[in-house]
Amino acid sequence: MHWLTDRYDRTVAKEQLLDPAARQKRTDLSGALNYLLVGSDRRPGATGEDQRSDTILIVHVPAGMRQAYLISIPRDLLVAIPPAPGYGGGSDKINAAYEHGGGGQAGARLLSAALTRLTGIRFDGSALVDFSGFKRVIDLLGGIRMCVDTQVRSIHTKTLFTPGCHQMDGARALDYVRQRYDLPGGDYDRQRHQQQMLQAVLNKAGETRLRSDPVRLDQVLRAVGGSLTVDTNGVPLEDLLFAFRSLPADALRGVQVPSYPQTIDEVSYVVLDNDGNGLFDAIRGTRLPAWAGANPRWVTRL
Repeated sequence: MHWLTDRYDRTVAKEQLLDPAARQKRTDLSGALNYLLVGSDRRPGATGEDQRSDTILIVHVPAGMRQAYLISIPRDLLVAIPPAPGYGGGSDKINAAYEHGGGGQAGARLLSAALTRLTGIRFDGSALVDFSGFKRVIDLLGGIRMCVDTQVRSIHTKTLFTPGCHQMDGARALDYVRQRYDLPGGDYDRQRHQQQMLQAVLNKAGETRLRSDPVRLDQVLRAVGGSLTVDTNGVPLEDLLFAFRSLPADALRGVQVPSYPQTIDEVSYVVLDNDGNGLFDAIRGTRLPAWAGANPRWVTRL
């Protein structure tokens, strides 16, 4: 197993993705953990300044590593973004922070600073995911099973997604989880579908007999490594992977941030409902399981 983690460690790019103000100052895995996951689609011909973060997730793991919560941050959430080189700071949508920072490492740092300013949460690490590269990971796993609850036609490819559970390749799965128009919950449905996709990938990776197929395993590791940039906050990647392997298969819960859409100066935003209804306080105070039990409206079992 050591040779696998060593090979994976050499494949994954490592950068400082967290702003100093957003970084939790510790280098072990004791207690509750918070990780920032930023997903970006590197579209052909786009520069860093032309891109916004398509997915922003806080991954909260309570002490004991028996559960994990995927907290989706609405991409249109109105926040105060700190100044950065070439940007004077101001109020904007949270996903614009990645663009104002110039994309990549600097964009992730500015986004983390804005998120910490909003929530008070400091992070134990971060990962930047290139979702266009993630398609190959899904394909190498043989596709994933996604359950469609509401019929929707893709605004990108015109593909019609019909209700029911379907086997999807990487391109089709990523197309589906990008949709938010013509869905009853809009971007909230999109967030939930992204959470379900991550769960489906983890499930398929666990079901597929990768250990008995070293060539395919090597291909998957290379594909994952090629689509990831990580900031482990000083923790060896091998230790991090080993710790997360202990999570049960049904451990994931999806959480939506209590919020609602609002139009301000003819621009559509999402604003916090009652300051997040105590969600961020619960994360900081390691009381998220209790909060989830008291707020089932915002929680989904994936």
